[in-house]
Amino acid sequence: MALAEMSRAVSRDRNYSLRATPSGDRDGVSVLIDAFNKMLEQIEERDLALRNAKDELEERVQERTTELKTAVRELEAFAYTVTHDLRGPLDAVSGIGFVLQKDYENFMDEDGREMLQSLRNSSTRMATLIDDLLNLSRAGTSGLERSTVDLSALADSIAKELQAAELHRSVKFTVAPGAIALADAGLMQVALENLICNAWKYTEKTTDALIEFGCKRAGQEIVCFVRDNGAGFNPEFADRLFKPFQRLHTQGEFFGTGIGLATVQRIISRHGGRLWAEGAVGEGATFYFALDF
Repeated sequence: MALAEMSRAVSRDRNYSLRATPSGDRDGVSVLIDAFNKMLEQIEERDLALRNAKDELEERVQERTTELKTAVRELEAFAYTVTHDLRGPLDAVSGIGFVLQKDYENFMDEDGREMLQSLRNSSTRMATLIDDLLNLSRAGTSGLERSTVDLSALADSIAKELQAAELHRSVKFTVAPGAIALADAGLMQVALENLICNAWKYTEKTTDALIEFGCKRAGQEIVCFVRDNGAGFNPEFADRLFKPFQRLHTQGEFFGTGIGLATVQRIISRHGGRLWAEGAVGEGATFYFALDF
């Protein structure tokens, strides 16, 4: 009875330092009590080792967290340096190119004008690359402030801005209403801009271009998509789409930096969501993302 009570106490309190009192007789009960006490000793030793390992692990996690925070601060400082230290010289080069093209173009031969235009195009690409790198950095380091976000309204606003900026293009946009998600509004603005601008770019050579934003509910998630009927991509290389600088089209075909979709991937991942794509060469592409509803 005493051994049974001891067993219940150990099980209830998880106090492995308790010991059963020997009966003094060398009968079966005494042998059982000895075996029980030895078992408790072994469990106590293992429990102590586990606690020590847990403390050591927590200490290591704390050290790694501190190192990670330091790395993030350094990354943010680097991004600040990029945007300020590189922007100045780049703006100067771009400004000089603009003045030369405006005031001295008539004094140049055809080769000179082509080189000047190439200089201005390179400046524009560099500025775009800097912006994309900063967006990629901020997507992974900025704070996440969730709120109820109307993704349909964001998509519609982006579509209207693109149409107003390039009036010569005839692109049909359709935006489904009711795409509501619990997300960071600023980051989702960046994600949708990248997805919709991506569709806008790859439909520039398409007659009767069509871009569609849609959504549907699936359990506790809302699944949204941006679909276009543009150049598309080879599905065999779909795994490269969301990696930085991994482009499936040359600069001669379509201008780009290869960072936009990587930024989208980082944003969706930070929200705990999923991102994937479907497409075929010459048949357009569809980019899906799923977020908590």
